[in-house]
Amino acid sequence: MFKVIFVAALVGFTWASDVFDYTDDDFDSNIGDHGLALVEFFAPWCGHCKRLAPEYEAAATRLKGIVALVKVDCTSNSNVCSKYGVSGYPTLKIFRDGDETGPYDGPRTADGIVSFLKKQAGPASVELKSDADFAKYTSDQDASVVGFFGDDDKSTAQVEFMKAASALRDNYRFAHTKSEALLQSHGIDGEGIVLFRPPRLNNKFEESSVKYSEDKYTNNKIKKFIQDNIFGLCPHMTDDNKDQMRGKELLVAYYDVDYVKNPKGSNYWRNRVMKVAKGFLDQGKTLNFAVASKSAFSNDVSEFGMDASAGELPLVAIRTVKGDKYVMAEEFSRDGKALESFLQNYFDGNLKRYLKSEAVPENNDGPVKVVVAENFDSIVNADDKDVLIEFYAPWCGHCKSLEPKFNELGEMLAGDPNVVIAKMDATLNDVPAPYEVSGFPTLYFSPAGHKMSPKKYEGGREVNDFVAYLKKEASSPLVMGSSKKQDDDDDKTEL
Repeated sequence: MFKVIFVAALVGFTWASDVFDYTDDDFDSNIGDHGLALVEFFAPWCGHCKRLAPEYEAAATRLKGIVALVKVDCTSNSNVCSKYGVSGYPTLKIFRDGDETGPYDGPRTADGIVSFLKKQAGPASVELKSDADFAKYTSDQDASVVGFFGDDDKSTAQVEFMKAASALRDNYRFAHTKSEALLQSHGIDGEGIVLFRPPRLNNKFEESSVKYSEDKYTNNKIKKFIQDNIFGLCPHMTDDNKDQMRGKELLVAYYDVDYVKNPKGSNYWRNRVMKVAKGFLDQGKTLNFAVASKSAFSNDVSEFGMDASAGELPLVAIRTVKGDKYVMAEEFSRDGKALESFLQNYFDGNLKRYLKSEAVPENNDGPVKVVVAENFDSIVNADDKDVLIEFYAPWCGHCKSLEPKFNELGEMLAGDPNVVIAKMDATLNDVPAPYEVSGFPTLYFSPAGHKMSPKKYEGGREVNDFVAYLKKEASSPLVMGSSKKQDDDDDKTEL
């Protein structure tokens, strides 16, 4: 009898979710109940949505009572999804007091969502009233920007500080204080702004805090001060801050960074990177440095052709603003000599860039030229050729559907000396700047004489669509021939 009751209880049990599930009928009436909410517009069949679901649920539980996490199934609630311009899944948007304030572009892990939204919740800057408040706030794993002000809430310094805090709250932590004791203990005469780096990253190569030193307080100057100093000499790159670091000339040392379980070991290698880095920076060399967990950034490690399982020593690589990659081949040494030599060669221009590339085809006489990273310049960037190139993935269904049409196009233009039809497997080859590939297939037209200004092709994907586009965009009149398919069709007609 007990077993029957127990099973019945299990059958009747419904797992309680901390994610609010809204529909066309109740979204507008309920979303305004939340001061701050993150809304996921999803489809049940979407693979990315399925991967996000457990992270979203975990984040909702951790943020319960602080930020509401909401989901809307767009397959059965088309009105609300259409109202907010949802065209892909998952789409995440931030709402304040019922109004959409913009897209959510933050991390899609539970930790990342929680960290991002905690910065969004409440005021842009929190007030610190005591030494205990200050100690707790600045002990966080992220840097803290603290404004020290007097009683005048409308002072220029405080007003401009609050503007900067509001503008940068997505990425950085802000606090302010009017405590005379705190002003005195931090050597602030009247008012000031101080950036405090995380205690776990304190080191002997740089100060643990930086004071704002400009004569005037303006929103733009305060923001520049923060952005110039927030990371210090060699920060810990994480999923939360990676987007702020990328897009710069950046060297990263990848190893088993773990500031929770092994802070001492994490700083052991970081200090060796910093020692070498400081020597070059003191010479006026320009480069940014960071350390990162090789397991958390295994995709990056793979992109550099390195093996994340290769022992405890840091794996070092540089990525430039243009996307060029340089890999330190020599094993990292405890005395820093290998890193020093690598950097010297980098600054002297003696390093060969790393390219993830398939082998250059021995025979490339087909109607569609096969492009790999190693021959990209000679084919696509040939200055006297117009090139239409497809970036594809072997597993992509749309790419497979396009292949016979692209081959037919190549055959039709095989006799044109000025036009090249090409394709590149973007999963096995580095895609160079300024090309951007985030989905498959992606097509670009690279015009003769303007190789640094390729045009993304957004037209139809039938042969006639490509021909019409090339007739309009090509530098010279097209030299058209017939494709094998057309010849076969003509033969069938004659029969």
